[in-house]
Amino acid sequence: MSDTFACRRCPEGEPLARAPFRNELGERILAEICQSCWKDWLQHQTALINHYGLDPREKKSRDFLYSQVEQVLLGDGAAEEIDTSKEGTISW
Repeated sequence: MSDTFACRRCPEGEPLARAPFRNELGERILAEICQSCWKDWLQHQTALINHYGLDPREKKSRDFLYSQVEQVLLGDGAAEEIDTSKEGTISW
């Protein structure tokens, strides 16, 4: 069984095996976010990518997603609201 640690978003969880990004943000996530919360983020990220038609290869899209990581996982938890009634009509 893996060690547990105090996740910033939930009482405790299993730590990530490695940083999700090779930068300071990735190291912060590794130190502060558990596997379960990271999995939740990945589902939210997929919804953002699909809703806004983001291409993670583009810098503008990555910058938007990184800002959402900062707000959702490492900030106050406020996420970009997705109006599913307009899915496919909003261009990024």
